[in-house]
Amino acid sequence: MLKFKTAILLGALLFLGSNELEAVTLPGVPATAAAEEPATPEPLVQGGLLGAISSSIDDVQEKLDLNENLVDAWRLRADRAADEVDKLVNRPSSRSGWSVIGDFMMLSGVWLGSFALLTVLGAILAKRLNQGRWLRTRQRSQDLLNYVMPYTLPAVICLPLTLYVSHFLPASVGRALALCFAYATSSGIFSTSVLLCVIVMFNTGHKRTAVRIIRDFCPKPLFLIGFLAALSDALTSPQIARQLGGNITSSAAVLSGFFVSIIFGLLVIRLRRPVAHLIRNRPLAQRLKQPSLQESLRIFSGLWYWPILLMVIVSAINLIGVGDDNQKALRCALFTTILLIATVFLSTIFQHMFKSRQVEAIQHSSAYKERFLSLLHALLRIVMAVAFIEILGRIWGVSLFKFAEQNSVGRAISDSLSSMGLIFLVTWLLWVVLDTAIQEALKPPVNKRTTQPSTRVKTILPLLRNAIKIILVVICAITTMANLGINVAPLLAGAGVVGLAIGFGSQQLVQDVITGLFIIIEDTLSIGDWVVLDSGHAGTVEGLTIRTLRLRDGKGFVHSVPFGQIKAVTNQSRQFAYAFFSVQFTYDTDVDKAIELIREAGDSIRDDAFLKYNLQGPLDVFGVDKMDLNGVVLTAQFRTVSGGQYAVSRAFNQRLKKLVDNSPWVHFAQTYPQQVLMPQRVMEEEGGPVAENSPVLLPDQPRTQ
Repeated sequence: MLKFKTAILLGALLFLGSNELEAVTLPGVPATAAAEEPATPEPLVQGGLLGAISSSIDDVQEKLDLNENLVDAWRLRADRAADEVDKLVNRPSSRSGWSVIGDFMMLSGVWLGSFALLTVLGAILAKRLNQGRWLRTRQRSQDLLNYVMPYTLPAVICLPLTLYVSHFLPASVGRALALCFAYATSSGIFSTSVLLCVIVMFNTGHKRTAVRIIRDFCPKPLFLIGFLAALSDALTSPQIARQLGGNITSSAAVLSGFFVSIIFGLLVIRLRRPVAHLIRNRPLAQRLKQPSLQESLRIFSGLWYWPILLMVIVSAINLIGVGDDNQKALRCALFTTILLIATVFLSTIFQHMFKSRQVEAIQHSSAYKERFLSLLHALLRIVMAVAFIEILGRIWGVSLFKFAEQNSVGRAISDSLSSMGLIFLVTWLLWVVLDTAIQEALKPPVNKRTTQPSTRVKTILPLLRNAIKIILVVICAITTMANLGINVAPLLAGAGVVGLAIGFGSQQLVQDVITGLFIIIEDTLSIGDWVVLDSGHAGTVEGLTIRTLRLRDGKGFVHSVPFGQIKAVTNQSRQFAYAFFSVQFTYDTDVDKAIELIREAGDSIRDDAFLKYNLQGPLDVFGVDKMDLNGVVLTAQFRTVSGGQYAVSRAFNQRLKKLVDNSPWVHFAQTYPQQVLMPQRVMEEEGGPVAENSPVLLPDQPRTQ
């Protein structure tokens, strides 16, 4: 009957603690009744990702058991240790306390005496060996002997000698303590000297400074670490525990191990830079020959101390705990360290692989391939981060995928995160494709077979790129907020109302935007064009926005003109222009000679090394255009590229002036003051006294020659 009740109790406990059982049939209760009981509905998670996170936090807070088990366990251990100390002090013994102290002093003296003697002999021997011809020029070998002979060998020899002497003494507390301290001191000296010997092996080249810093700072902390670690190990041995008491030795071992963790962590933090320098500093030839390995070492040198600190923290936490899971925790910490190092090296390999592929894409002028490789590298790093978190969780007994599959909160969080990730990925892909296409269209030609992008393309595509960026960001932000559980309907309605209010209240702004849109679409003007507006502004187009046009005139001043104020545009920079010449000569000029001089001036421009690229055809001489009181007007013109008519006109005028000056048959028409004779009766009508039959001179009358 007792076994039957026990089985029922165990079944009930399994029912309460298992997440996989949905129902259970108890004795005395029909199976149908148990099946008819409605199962507890799984809580629905609302509110998107934020609501799921809030529900999970509440669930964790409900399930957390913040009791004082740890404090109670340590209080119990301290009480038991106090009882053992009391029993140890009051234990009846055939030997006196002085004899116990004598055992301690004797064994300690044996160890100290032998160690001092061997240290002196080792130092003398190392000094004499270093003076030899072979070691005189080898500094690292001398340093190794200076550590091995005076410290390493004496520490190894003294401990067995002390153990041998201890066999002649009876078992006592003094003997046990002396052996503990001898073992701990020998271990501290031995571990310190061995580690310093390893560090000395790096004492070469540019690593000397780092080695000197480590050798100056490390001996004392390393000795304390080795001493306390060996003391903790010695106190947990059964022989020492029987002499001193199990709770006393375990408590002292835990405290020693805890102090070891603290000192070791501080030492790692203090030496992170010198050790990093030792890891990554290699000869120049090796760095150039193996760049991938050098990059891996560089990354590892910046991360080497994090796994060690992780193990130190885990060890310290598990030392404070009183459970029996210390070995499991240390094993998990070791696996975590291996996982972190493997992830770092794998990430470095992927980085070099994609970097080499991107260099090849750049050399082959494949912008799409380069951008997609960058995107693929980023996605691969994200996948590696997720895999690292999942494997790390499985090492410590937690699985994110199981949480997402078996828990409603986990499913809600995973669905929201997957939707947001898909939105970001699609937005990113669209932006990469469109931005790459725009950048390729705006890229200047690399050879003669590719065409130069037009000014219209240079004007429209930057505006289109900014518009696409704004649209993608807005859409991504709205969908992300919706997946976070934020109600975006009021936001969209408010944005519509605000847009409508702006449209009614800013009609001039809307007019500017619409007018500018049609000006850009119709290709009325582009960046770099010289335009004259009906408002009186003229200059080179330097920039376009959705509302204004920015011009820089000939004096360097910048004018910003809203598109709504533009009614007519005179663009002087489209396709071609004409350099028109109108020259006036006197009536006594030989017209044929004048036309020859005009053609000669035109031919000199066509032969000019710089001006000929502005011409799009030969000089057209139209001949005599008109005749007036001042003389004969001859006209001609060059067809030039847009903007080149000014340089051609100035050069033509200069050359024609020189040719006319050297020609006796051709003269430019000109005006100058001359004296004019007027009749006497005209002066009398003007009311002035004049002599009879005398001529009247009127100055400042023009005369054409």
